[in-house]
Amino acid sequence: MIKLRTINEDNYRQCCGLKASVEKEHFVDSVVYSLAEAWVFYQDTRPFAIYDNDTMIGFVSMYIGEQNCQIINFLIDDSFRQKGLGAKAAKACIRYLQREYHADRVSVPVALEYTAAQRFWEKIGFTLSDSIEDGYVFMRLYL
Repeated sequence: MIKLRTINEDNYRQCCGLKASVEKEHFVDSVVYSLAEAWVFYQDTRPFAIYDNDTMIGFVSMYIGEQNCQIINFLIDDSFRQKGLGAKAAKACIRYLQREYHADRVSVPVALEYTAAQRFWEKIGFTLSDSIEDGYVFMRLYL
């Protein structure tokens, strides 16, 4: 079962070691960068380790400010990719945003060139929007 767990003194080192190989490094921020960003923007950012039962498989950082819920960084570690866990983890993030923040829309910024990620989010139900910022297109899911 996929679970989102708080990152703490027991699991942060393992979380920082997660790696998602992508064709261009700027497509996915590192966990270390995302944790630093979450610390600075702590009021509006929720970082979690993603677990499959008791095994850490990934990381997510979500923005929850201004009635604008976003999954801003999402990665599944290389050793757990291509097993269907990414879609389950993404759906767990969406359920979290619905339950905790009553989200009726979830956005995901995806690099314009990162078509593999766009296809991934489309399979979950997200669609491309006209909103583009700094080379990222915002994909949207209306709930």
